[in-house]
Amino acid sequence: MSNSQYFEYEPYAGGGSYVDLHNAETIAYGVYAAPGTYDDTYRPAYETYEAPPPLPETLQLPEPVRFAEQAQPTGAAPYAETVQLTGAAPYAETVQLSGPLPDRQAPLPRQDVGRAARRRRTRSAERPESTIRRLVPQALVVAFLAGGTTAFVAEDKAVELTVDGKPRTLHTFADDVSELLAEEGVRVGAHDVVAPGPDTELASGDEIAVQYGRPVRLTLDGHRHEVWTTAHTVQEALQQLGVRAEGAYMSVPRSRPIGRAGIALDVRTERSVTVMADGRARTVRTNAATVREAVAAAGITLRGQDTTSVAPGSFPRDGQTVTVLRITGSKEVREEAIPFDVRRTDDSSLFKGTEVVERAGQPGLRRITYALRTVNGVRQTPRRIRDEIVREPRDQVVKVGTKPLPASVRGADGLDWQGLAVCESGGRPNAVDPSGTYGGLYQFDTRTWQSLGGSGRPQDAPAAEQTLRAKKLYVRRGASPWPHCGTRLHG
Repeated sequence: MSNSQYFEYEPYAGGGSYVDLHNAETIAYGVYAAPGTYDDTYRPAYETYEAPPPLPETLQLPEPVRFAEQAQPTGAAPYAETVQLTGAAPYAETVQLSGPLPDRQAPLPRQDVGRAARRRRTRSAERPESTIRRLVPQALVVAFLAGGTTAFVAEDKAVELTVDGKPRTLHTFADDVSELLAEEGVRVGAHDVVAPGPDTELASGDEIAVQYGRPVRLTLDGHRHEVWTTAHTVQEALQQLGVRAEGAYMSVPRSRPIGRAGIALDVRTERSVTVMADGRARTVRTNAATVREAVAAAGITLRGQDTTSVAPGSFPRDGQTVTVLRITGSKEVREEAIPFDVRRTDDSSLFKGTEVVERAGQPGLRRITYALRTVNGVRQTPRRIRDEIVREPRDQVVKVGTKPLPASVRGADGLDWQGLAVCESGGRPNAVDPSGTYGGLYQFDTRTWQSLGGSGRPQDAPAAEQTLRAKKLYVRRGASPWPHCGTRLHG
């Protein structure tokens, strides 16, 4: 490779010569200058140094810093001021100063200004002015930080916070217990316990305890309760609630922990129950859930229909006496008649006052089953346990005459019919002879009675109709139907 790749011929530089492109000066864009014609502008720093002006004879101090002051009476003892310093972030510190409160607005006395100026001229001979300007603010900042740190440490408190049995030591600026709990995110409810109270002011070394409440669905001796407790175990909860646990039945172990969600607990305390059976009394202490279990705990067995004086499934109370009832029983079946109803209908073919049974009634039949019991040897009143109808009753149908009776029967009205009736039946319309063949006042047989226009049996007809039928019979046959008493018709 030839050197022409690294040098370029320049006709304007010295009548034409080669220029080193790699080491050539870089010229600003838009400015042209021939190589080798630039002015040298570099100068050492000591040639450009200018001495600072001398200090003035009278030193002018800057305006004093204005402080945010708390109202203090003039001439009061140590006071606190808050100074706002600038930095990474503004902050406030309290500086304790001693002595009476000075007037920040008053200027320095003339003699003090003079002395301060002389002191500064003396120090200026020993160190540069720049050093003084740098050290004065630093000294002020150090003073303020020292005072602020003291106040910061004074507000810090070391306390011990125990939440639900878990202690921890922490530092806080909280003023009272409620503020501390809010800072730590501890939320308490109506059933939680905070000791000391939420409004108690805090001091370093205080101990704060928070106990969370837990719901307990307690069934104590058959009675349900909804209670709250801060206990962590079942045993502690029973102690808090005052429940006697000796000899008691519990649905869960006493050592079972109670979570924040609570627990369901069934407790049956030990009770004294007296059981009377077979002429003896037995007293036992038991935590049984039912009377039946208490009787069994007394060594008594119930057989067959045996029961107790109180419901066997009820809860036994302390001091209760339970009597065992020995029961023997049987059944008895009895039948009872069900009376029938009588239904009457009008019949215009019958004379008034005449009633004829068209259909005889029939009673029904009921079968009843009774339970017979003997309790401890004493017979009890039978108890109906079953009732059934074996046969339904049938109504009796009776025809009632509505036809008017005739006023008389020609040829028979003047006779002594009353005397004949007394002779035949003793004057009784419903009389029936011992054979059952003849009936009524005039002792008609059924066939003769019906041939005369009567219905049913003569003894069932009224007396007026019987007399009318007897008169008709006399017109037909005379006194022959009454061979023994017929003579009574004529006196």
